[in-house]
Amino acid sequence: MENTTFEQMLQAGVHFGHLKRKWNPHMAPYIFTEKKGIHIIDLHKTGVKLDEAASAMKQIAKSGKKILFVATKKQAKAIVAERVKAIGMPYVTERWSGGMLTNFATIRKAVRKMSQIDKMEQDGTLTTMSKRERLQVSRQRAKLEKNLGSISDLTRIPAAIFIVDVVKEHIALAEARKLGIPVFAMVDTNSDPRPVDFPIPSNDDAGRSIALVMDVLAQAIAEGLQDRKADKDQADAQAAAKKAKSEAPAEEAAAPAEEAATPAEEAAAPAEEAAAPVAEAAAPAEEAAAPAEEVGEDDSKEKEA
Repeated sequence: MENTTFEQMLQAGVHFGHLKRKWNPHMAPYIFTEKKGIHIIDLHKTGVKLDEAASAMKQIAKSGKKILFVATKKQAKAIVAERVKAIGMPYVTERWSGGMLTNFATIRKAVRKMSQIDKMEQDGTLTTMSKRERLQVSRQRAKLEKNLGSISDLTRIPAAIFIVDVVKEHIALAEARKLGIPVFAMVDTNSDPRPVDFPIPSNDDAGRSIALVMDVLAQAIAEGLQDRKADKDQADAQAAAKKAKSEAPAEEAAAPAEEAATPAEEAAAPAEEAAAPVAEAAAPAEEAAAPAEEVGEDDSKEKEA
């Protein structure tokens, strides 16, 4: 993950804050100066905070956990959705539904309802309904998709949340804080950075500024996912090698047993060959006994005569 350069942030307008009269005093440590009534953010501190946030997100992704991205303001929606889709993370770019985190069980029920409607479309159940009923179901599905579609795969509370503009997304921020979920956020000069675990002092209104921050974070998450896959592949290879190694001695032990059985068979063969002459020798004796019996029968016949 390459460090974001000062020039890149400068060109993207990351340093532009709000009017001086709108500032939040708690942002003072991150403000460099004031120019024409507008606060200028210290980009050196922005770079440090952005790299810290990216490193933390990389580790979360590497552990296999999810990060929920929240950006419902007009200029951030498309930018966030495009980049988050590419890395397979959940996001909310429409209205934040109250209780999306604190009442997660209810949200999951709504997601299951959406899945049931999808199943009805696939198995043809909708075709058995009246036109009016189908229209109602379709509208319900569209509404659920709009509000919850991007988090349909979120089966548990996210490990962290990223927010663009904590002033606008104050409900999402409050819910995350209540549940103890780590918060990453772009904080402008009118924002309070104190509730944010990983504040990124930056312009949260300009599209280019939002895009730059999102590019850095998305790249870090992608690297974390790649590291996770590499570790899994390595673990699988080691397990396969260990299994093959444990099976090898058993096969080697079975081989001598088969070899030991062969001499026994060979030893039995001479015994069978030795028994053969005995049988052959017994045969003439039986043949010699046969004429003797015949002579005895003739003598008895002569005596009777």
